[in-house]
Amino acid sequence: MIATKRYDYVPFESIQVHPLIANHRALNQEKVAHYKTDIMKNGLLEPLIVWERQHGEYFLVGGFHRCAAVNAIRDENPGYFDRIDVRVVSGDLDEMRALNLKLNADRLDAKLTDYFDSIIYLNNANWSKEQIAEFLDKSESLVDDILRFAPSMDSRLRKMLEEGRISWTKCKAICRDALSAPAGQEREIIDRAIHSLENPEQHKPTRRPITIRTAIKRLATHVDRHPKTQYTVSNEDILALVVLLKGRDYNDGHIDRVRQTFPGLLED
Repeated sequence: MIATKRYDYVPFESIQVHPLIANHRALNQEKVAHYKTDIMKNGLLEPLIVWERQHGEYFLVGGFHRCAAVNAIRDENPGYFDRIDVRVVSGDLDEMRALNLKLNADRLDAKLTDYFDSIIYLNNANWSKEQIAEFLDKSESLVDDILRFAPSMDSRLRKMLEEGRISWTKCKAICRDALSAPAGQEREIIDRAIHSLENPEQHKPTRRPITIRTAIKRLATHVDRHPKTQYTVSNEDILALVVLLKGRDYNDGHIDRVRQTFPGLLED
């Protein structure tokens, strides 16, 4: 169980980086430079979070940018920050990795995709969805959706989601369509959806020629004015009318046929 053992003031050089506990994304050097300036001016206002695996052995869990900033300060100013403030936590390796993922995902600039790896990892570590949701302060339904869609999500979709070019709702819909597609057609579904998103003008829906409500209104008006009018229609005429009322998959031939067979139904 993760617990804070104590706050301490330890030698900076005693803090190590564990090969299985790392910053979720590459260090942002601008952020490191900002922390460097701030720490030189105001000191380290927020302690680093370290895991004490055994007495006197510390591994960094949270505060990677601040740690890099302090390291840069020490390179330029020998003797500075020989000791540093830390929050010492305890737990097993899986719990420390979970805490590390949570701290990375809880940043102010965190995106939804930053939680994917955290949630998948915790699920693989046999955490229940309820435990994951509570630990990350997220809804259980979000955790469930991420576990359903994220592991097999197309990398292009994930990138679009991370960059804010697609909503989570739309992303889920595409993933759902791909998962329900016949075997072997998943890629085709995703390719078509991505092409539509990247080329909206090519997939802009055309204006529906007529709606059912408009058709009823116009036919009712025509009946009032010409109550004895009779129509001679074929199967093709009826099909053309139904296709236009559906509003999809129609062509100019359908429009011409309806205009000729049902005068006044379509606008000129």
